[in-house]
Amino acid sequence: EAIASWIENYEQTYLNPYVGAERGFVDAVIDPSETRKELADLLDLFSSKRERLPRRRHDNSPL
Repeated sequence: EAIASWIENYEQTYLNPYVGAERGFVDAVIDPSETRKELADLLDLFSSKRERLPRRRHDNSPL
């Protein structure tokens, strides 16, 4: 019974997304019913991104 109590305490303390959010491992915790809307909003945001990658300094030069 002590092991079951320890396991329950561990699960409540560490096995949830809010611990990771508090420690900065994840940006946000969203409700599963909001997943589609969040993904659509982010894809819309990045679809208009026009930032280009910087030119490489050391390209493969012909030998």
